[in-house]
Amino acid sequence: MSGQARHDAMLTEVFDSAELTYERERPGAYLVRLPGQHKLATMAWFIVGEHSLHVEAFFCRRPDENHAAFYRYLLEKNGRMYGMAFTVDPVGDVYIVGRLPLSAIQPDELDRLLGCVLTYSDETFDAALELGFATSIRREWAWRTKRGESTANLRAFAHLAPEDAAEEK
Repeated sequence: MSGQARHDAMLTEVFDSAELTYERERPGAYLVRLPGQHKLATMAWFIVGEHSLHVEAFFCRRPDENHAAFYRYLLEKNGRMYGMAFTVDPVGDVYIVGRLPLSAIQPDELDRLLGCVLTYSDETFDAALELGFATSIRREWAWRTKRGESTANLRAFAHLAPEDAAEEK
């Protein structure tokens, strides 16, 4: 079995055993859906290259406001992360990325990486959104309240809602 086939088999075995939904875009390239609690889903690429495994997940778009505090918060998180870090693309959208040597592609390590991507995305999401999108969240809350729409998925941000609109619908 070639190295590529061996890595493909190991990736699919780990994804299947974790009961994850994924698409194999081409040999060695998988888009995996990681279900979360705060961020409902994180989509992560696992791409086997010639010398390394590249992991990349979209975290959120460029913040609307409070850029310095937003990016500082993520940079401070980087120092405590295993195997990956927050990064930005040229327009400021935020990703979680990592690169490991092919020799690290073992079931336990893949499981650890899946857990890391999910944990970093899910546990950081609400605080990052509050830092970078508070005005938009307030606007969304007011819009939904005015129209009688549910604010259930904004519950983590209830403290940002006007006092008269804070009841959960």
